[in-house]
Amino acid sequence: MGAGRFFEDFRLGEELRHAAPRTVTEADASLYAALYGSRWPLHGSVPFARTLGYRSAPIDDLLVFHVVFGQSVADVSLNAVANLGYAEGVFGEPVYPGDTLGARSTVIGLKENSNRQTGVVWVRTTGANQHGQTAVEYVRWVMVKKRDERAPAPETRVPELAPAVAAERLSVPADLNLAGYDRGATGEPRLWEDYAEGERIDHVDGTTIEEAEHMLATRLYRNSARVHFNRHAEKDGRFGRRIVYGGHVLSIARAQAFNGLGNAFRIAAINGGTHAAPAFAGDTIYAWTEVAGKFPLAGRADLGALRLRTYALKDRTSVDFPGRSGDGFDPAVALEFDYTVLMPRR
Repeated sequence: MGAGRFFEDFRLGEELRHAAPRTVTEADASLYAALYGSRWPLHGSVPFARTLGYRSAPIDDLLVFHVVFGQSVADVSLNAVANLGYAEGVFGEPVYPGDTLGARSTVIGLKENSNRQTGVVWVRTTGANQHGQTAVEYVRWVMVKKRDERAPAPETRVPELAPAVAAERLSVPADLNLAGYDRGATGEPRLWEDYAEGERIDHVDGTTIEEAEHMLATRLYRNSARVHFNRHAEKDGRFGRRIVYGGHVLSIARAQAFNGLGNAFRIAAINGGTHAAPAFAGDTIYAWTEVAGKFPLAGRADLGALRLRTYALKDRTSVDFPGRSGDGFDPAVALEFDYTVLMPRR
């Protein structure tokens, strides 16, 4: 790994096999719940999961995302200034305790910034289990420092990315059976039909980011990017302190979304995402969600999909639903996350 890659080290089409595959355990699942307070019964109750056709309680989708993301950091974003966004993400084969996740990335885009000190790198990352089955695939782009601003830039290419993941790309577990779905286990009476496009849901609760917790999460996911991990280096950085890993904010917001979306039991896709502003230890995160769309799934009268946009706010409640403001974001917004969930129908 050494000093990591700088912008001028990347090449279009380059294939990166990331080191250190990881076996995910029940301890990881418990620690994830302890960090974020996630309450989805699918991930916490083996009997509930088995009534739906899963062989056991699967690992939370975002924990899978974090483990795969973390493996890519050493090769992609060790020298990142900021992780900028996500697109075209699809969750595939469920991951269970005992499964081992490995990751690979392909460089699909490069663009030097006008200051010649940084550039943007786009990669498509795939995480697969020990059988070679894809657990998650997504595109992300990240601003990376140059080693030498006088160095010639790599060939420029900005990839065209879909604004949303098409319904036919969504993966539904083969044995999923919702006939015995127990709404009493979630405490949420509403199902797919009960949500309206354009509806806004205030998740109410706030969660203060603790220094120890975000550092524990950063180490747990092996996210070695210096902006998150190295206080000594970052005291001379842009903010004079470590930036909280954006995925930590994402998981806080997703956990809060159980309040109002308790039957959204699986994340099927990541349509897009923007880390609009950095978060720091001591910030209190609130979240709200807009229902951006809803659609049935072919051949499934028992299951529908909701496209959601969840906003995470810093030190500001969701009462007035701050989000985008003109061409940018309200200053309180730390995260906009556009994703698709699966939900039972009546």
